[in-house]
Amino acid sequence: MAARVDLQPGFVLHTYPYSETSLIADVFVRGAGRVVMVAKGARRPRSNVRGLLVSFQPVAVAWTGKGEVRTLTRIEWVGGMPLPRGENLLCGFYLNELLLRTIARDDPHDSLFEHYAHALDDLAHGAQAAPVLRSFEKRLLQELGYAMTLTATADGEAVEPDGLYTYVPERGALAISRDRESVMRVHGKTLLDLNEDDFADARTQMEAKQLMRYLINHRLDDRPLLSRQVFRDMQSP
Repeated sequence: MAARVDLQPGFVLHTYPYSETSLIADVFVRGAGRVVMVAKGARRPRSNVRGLLVSFQPVAVAWTGKGEVRTLTRIEWVGGMPLPRGENLLCGFYLNELLLRTIARDDPHDSLFEHYAHALDDLAHGAQAAPVLRSFEKRLLQELGYAMTLTATADGEAVEPDGLYTYVPERGALAISRDRESVMRVHGKTLLDLNEDDFADARTQMEAKQLMRYLINHRLDDRPLLSRQVFRDMQSP
């Protein structure tokens, strides 16, 4: 017998066509994680469902089925969140792509769901993008089992604000001399600021961005993210 799930809070991460009349929706659901479901008839001109299968808006979804692709049986508009604009909209697509590329299907991440909802709300209300993205990236790595130790080195020494460090994905921070070559170089203050989600310092913002990009690329096996390329193209003259 097919499993039936009543309405649950969620966000649509991505949709794409399926057959002539339907859509496949990848939905991040509280209590269920990423759930892929077919919305039958959603591409028909008079469908009431298609207008609800949009990103960055809270919805409630119900579905049936046990296979890799479930069947959407109901979707309701929860609303209450404006759409991010400008660069913040692209940052929203970046968050969605991160989730699509990193979390497995049907693996609940309720804490991450809440962080995602807060991040979208911040972006929608015009918050500075960099702190929002860095905080979310840090929590995403934690949810994936790669929590960052930012106040102590891999050798057990306290991170010093004026110290210079490298960061090895499988180990953590390691002190380096200023004349030593390394793939990633970051000041201790940046690590400590990142631990506290404090991005007031311009150097912290720059180094934290480089560090998080390096670590996320490592988790993605250096496969490029489309949203990053789009952002670079937009900034090109």
